[in-house]
Amino acid sequence: MVLQVMKWDIHPDKVEAYAKWAKTAINRILSVPGVVEFRAYRPVTGASQIVTTNEFADMAAWAAWQSDKDVQKVMDEFRTLTLNVNIEIWGPSPVVPVPIRP
Repeated sequence: MVLQVMKWDIHPDKVEAYAKWAKTAINRILSVPGVVEFRAYRPVTGASQIVTTNEFADMAAWAAWQSDKDVQKVMDEFRTLTLNVNIEIWGPSPVVPVPIRP
């Protein structure tokens, strides 16, 4: 599995616009084949920071999804509403290549 981890701040002057945009943006990126699982998190303090994870079967699936024109359009819109964007791509650990569930 390949994990894309994104972290950002909502632009303080664009909180309402971000909320409206996010409702459609998530569905648009998930309509593109490749994502196995999507999750989103916010700090329990209610701050305007967000972390999302997108899980993919492999690097080829991530690359195809990432290069899709609809994903690129969403990302262009995203950049107008956010600050401090950090995107990381993670692959499986050689020590723990598959999930361990107690």
